[in-house]
Amino acid sequence: MATENRARTDAHGYEGGHHHRDVSGGWLRPAVFGAMDGLVTNVSLIAGVGGGGGSAQTIVLTGLAGLAAGAFSMAAGEYVSVSSQNELIQSEVDKERLELEHNAAAEQAELAAMLRHRGVSAATARQAAAEISAHPEKALAVHALEELGIDPGELPSPLVAAGASLGSFAVGALIPLLPYLCGWHVLGISLALAGAAAVAGGGMVARLTARPFWRGALRQLLLGAAAAGITYLIGTLIAQVTGHHLTG
Repeated sequence: MATENRARTDAHGYEGGHHHRDVSGGWLRPAVFGAMDGLVTNVSLIAGVGGGGGSAQTIVLTGLAGLAAGAFSMAAGEYVSVSSQNELIQSEVDKERLELEHNAAAEQAELAAMLRHRGVSAATARQAAAEISAHPEKALAVHALEELGIDPGELPSPLVAAGASLGSFAVGALIPLLPYLCGWHVLGISLALAGAAAVAGGGMVARLTARPFWRGALRQLLLGAAAAGITYLIGTLIAQVTGHHLTG
């Protein structure tokens, strides 16, 4: 969830304020990663089977199987990954909570030292540490942020991450398969559509991170083209070695 800074008003009546996008990895990271992974994975599968002389029926079956398997695999992986990460973080937060309960004075002194390290004067650091330590949950949040670099109240949801990954992978994987599903059984059309999607997706990700559109677009296009090209060559080579093409 985006955080928003309060507006500030100076002597001239200027009101300033800005907001930040979510960079904690709740849904954006798995969604972006899932879409690009789905696109590259399925266009590579389609290129490989197409290079091996696979029929339209074989390519559609391969593409749909790749979509389903990849989407559910990505979702399961994201769920387990985020759940494990949250459990690890919670374990460390629980340790910090016990320290605050049983060694309150030492933890308060540690907090004052951390504030001093950030440039706060000794007297102000001691006063701030005392005021923060008077509220156990606030003290826990500050210690977790300073020592672990996390906010215990803003951990990503495993379900959100899994859902975002599943849906975005499916959308990305569907793009190179669309021509075959619509009756256009031409590998070149599928590759061209996937290339356009790679340019659009890579460019949008770049703009989201305040980088030039063309840089992200070119990077994604080159990576996708390399993956599809390699699998196409593998499929072609296998067809030549075995002396027959895949048929429906």
